[in-house]
Amino acid sequence: MTQGTGLVDEAAALFQEFREGRRGKIEPLVRLLNPTLWHLARACRLERTDAEDVVQTAWLRLVDAADGIRDPQTVLAWLGTTVRREAWRVARERGRSTPWEPPALENMPQDPRPGPADALLRNESQRALWSHVSSLTPRCQAILRVISRGGPPDYASLSAALGIPVGSIGPTRGRCLAALRISLAADPTWSTP
Repeated sequence: MTQGTGLVDEAAALFQEFREGRRGKIEPLVRLLNPTLWHLARACRLERTDAEDVVQTAWLRLVDAADGIRDPQTVLAWLGTTVRREAWRVARERGRSTPWEPPALENMPQDPRPGPADALLRNESQRALWSHVSSLTPRCQAILRVISRGGPPDYASLSAALGIPVGSIGPTRGRCLAALRISLAADPTWSTP
């Protein structure tokens, strides 16, 4: 992504080129938006394989409906809505509501400097933290996952993906963090690493 260009603008430019016949532009568009779409699917409490299927279905529907999307600036919002609707459909079909689980500890990057005891304490803290995050609302889970990736979040793309106004993201994030703090404070086993 180029400096000063938002995710929505970059996605719109790639999508417009795709619609104009440069079919190879779908690949950079997929690479650009897949992390956001993946977080949306997982926020709907789908298992990994179901989330992958939902995101793939959204891309197939985009290719089919590309000519019907009048404004390229709406492609991220269109994909976000498609992912959420498909995820809800899959969840209804499965008849389950599985909470999000943190990644397996063996898949988490390990700091080679701490000893085994330090690593164990850190991993237990991370597991407890993500357990508390999974008890929050799906919207809070999605927002906290995005901000936990590091760096300043792109509020325009987050707004489009979650379907909430840009001006509501900061206050919503604050409420989500406050709810997480309250949940952690009430847990007698919680301690920071």
